[in-house]
Amino acid sequence: MRWRLLTLVSIRFPQVCKYVKSNAIVFAKDGSTVGQGAGQMSRVDSARIAALKAKETSEAAQEEEVRTKGAVAASDAFFPFPDGVEVCADAGATAIIQPGGSKRDEEVIAAADARGMTMVFTEMRHFRH
Repeated sequence: MRWRLLTLVSIRFPQVCKYVKSNAIVFAKDGSTVGQGAGQMSRVDSARIAALKAKETSEAAQEEEVRTKGAVAASDAFFPFPDGVEVCADAGATAIIQPGGSKRDEEVIAAADARGMTMVFTEMRHFRH
């Protein structure tokens, strides 16, 4: 597994996803939320929405680079499949923080490793309905 140096703020700040309801994905960068998706039937859809909202905001601000590039993605509960990790990576996230605990954690870890992403497990679930 490759490790990257991440600041404490980069790791801790995305935990704001515990205040977002159900299948929450939050992208954070430089101490700010840059994309948020929640309330969907699947975590991968929340990841897609979070990435889309960040892209739209970047375009509206006429920024050269999408805000999720180099961001940390956080999830309120485990990733049940690798597809959510892949969406976060495609959006530009370089790290993911999540509680872990899926039967498919090994597949999810492998997807992060394949994309060169750092993955931090909190072992604390924040999923709310």
